[in-house]
Amino acid sequence: MHIRRVIGRVTYRACDTCAEGVITDVVLDEPFRDCGLGTRALSHLRSQYPDVTWRTTLDTRLTRALLRRMRVPKATAGGNCPHGRPGVTAPAGS
Repeated sequence: MHIRRVIGRVTYRACDTCAEGVITDVVLDEPFRDCGLGTRALSHLRSQYPDVTWRTTLDTRLTRALLRRMRVPKATAGGNCPHGRPGVTAPAGS
């Protein structure tokens, strides 16, 4: 949040049963892309689910460097959680 305005979001699925999580989207407003908020948002997500192994389905230029820095590997095709947990959207850096 920036001056009571959401400036980004992280969309993910996490399952406590199988301890796996998949990051499906990371969005940050243009002026905030190079100030560390993406790293902060993913660090916050990891702290909320400390026992979850994270992967990603993303492969865009914008997110590739962030996810590489955070050591989040690509999810395998068909590697969805068998428990069918719904996706969750959280404000970036909250």
